[in-house]
Amino acid sequence: MVNNAPVILSILDRSSSDFAQRSVTRARISPDPCLPARLPTTGFLQREAEQNAPKAVLRQLRRSPTPPSPTTEYHDATEDSDTPPHVERRGSVSSASEQTSPTRSLFTFSKSQPSGGWKEPQPFEVFRAIERKDIMFLMEVRDRAFPLLLRKTGGATPLLHAMRIGQSHRDVAILLLGAFSRWINHLEDSEIGLPRTRMILKALRTNLKLGIDYGLYKSQSDLVASFMQTLVMSEGEKWIRAQVSSVSLALRSGNAGKPVSTAEAAVRKFATKELSKADAIAALEDYVANATTDLLLLGAWAIALESIEGEPIPVYYFARDDRVFKAFMDRVNMHQASIRRALSRRLKWQFRVLQNVLEGRNTTYRRKVEILTEEMDDGDGV
Repeated sequence: MVNNAPVILSILDRSSSDFAQRSVTRARISPDPCLPARLPTTGFLQREAEQNAPKAVLRQLRRSPTPPSPTTEYHDATEDSDTPPHVERRGSVSSASEQTSPTRSLFTFSKSQPSGGWKEPQPFEVFRAIERKDIMFLMEVRDRAFPLLLRKTGGATPLLHAMRIGQSHRDVAILLLGAFSRWINHLEDSEIGLPRTRMILKALRTNLKLGIDYGLYKSQSDLVASFMQTLVMSEGEKWIRAQVSSVSLALRSGNAGKPVSTAEAAVRKFATKELSKADAIAALEDYVANATTDLLLLGAWAIALESIEGEPIPVYYFARDDRVFKAFMDRVNMHQASIRRALSRRLKWQFRVLQNVLEGRNTTYRRKVEILTEEMDDGDGV
């Protein structure tokens, strides 16, 4: 049997008057929404951090005193027992470069040919490969007989021949320019002073300028920078030394000398003289910023060498990515005690600012130049 008593009692309870009074609904509260204030976006916070963090570090550098110099005994022991890390690195790099150096393969090609039956092609074969768009053959010539890509035959170089054919072979011309830039970027320091390297650099400069005149820098983003690098490496040593001297004078005067603006103006004037194309110069902004920071580093170290004994930074490092900065830091780390003891307070502060702003790759060179301008040109200085 089923006990239905609870159901019957529930029905009777609902039908009574007391239940009707108890089930009266409450008055509904009208909605009144309240939105909290919106938080900043992640992109906004990131931009604020990138702008304010370097300034905070530089303000701290200006207020903080120069670190105390170590004792003479500790310095002597350190110099006797420790080998500078860059010495070992240079040794390993030089040993590896004997096998991978592009110029070494250029100049020893005729003596040690590969066993695969490779024979150095004739200039007409290079021109024929350009006409047929034989990319694999051109890449093999690039790796094994690079000077053939620069040799002038019948009044034309391979690059000029590709550009004369017309728009259909524009991609081949860009490929050749990429091979030129690759050779420059992989050139070993020990080979820059060789007479044969100087000859190749002059030929490269002519070909790169030809590509700029034809407007190929609009498709090859690093063409203008490669041209400037080649120009400086082949004939720009005198100009670099003159500008280093000028920037050194500006650094001695502190913020009143506007050292960052002095360095940047010198680089822009040089680029304008050599390129004479406004849109080409606009494509050179990264190179200008890189060259500006290198002039500041070279100028600061040149002042330091007047008070301490050390090695100068090679001028052929100029505007080749961060080579000048690495050489600068190697020398600063090697001569820390002498720097603390012999350099002026202003120069030591300039060293710290350059080190803190230029280290790392997360910030573009253009942004680094802006920060240096705010601190070393427009700031309070030391």
